[in-house]
Amino acid sequence: MKDDTSIKRGSKNLFKDLGYADPETHLLKAGLVTRIGDIIAKTKLTQAEAAERMGLSQPDVSRLLRGNFREVSVERLMRLLTKLGYDVDIVVRSAGKTKRAGDTLHLHAQPV
Repeated sequence: MKDDTSIKRGSKNLFKDLGYADPETHLLKAGLVTRIGDIIAKTKLTQAEAAERMGLSQPDVSRLLRGNFREVSVERLMRLLTKLGYDVDIVVRSAGKTKRAGDTLHLHAQPV
């Protein structure tokens, strides 16, 4: 039996590797949702408490944290962070600058 398994180095964007349309937006949203989850965990909020602060239902928070955010805009995710008491800074750099590992996306959410 022939083994057709091959290993290929992926890009830094899993969504691109999986063939998603608009992979950069998916990666950005995933970063924002990850930060929301980190804040909820750090502040020891229940999903119900987090939902109340963000103006969502608890099932919506659960779906969001399980990765179901395709229909949620980047702007809405940033508003959810502000409702959790965080400011969001976005860094824009010249395209001509050399990119370093991990430098593609720089979102910084900090407590207000």
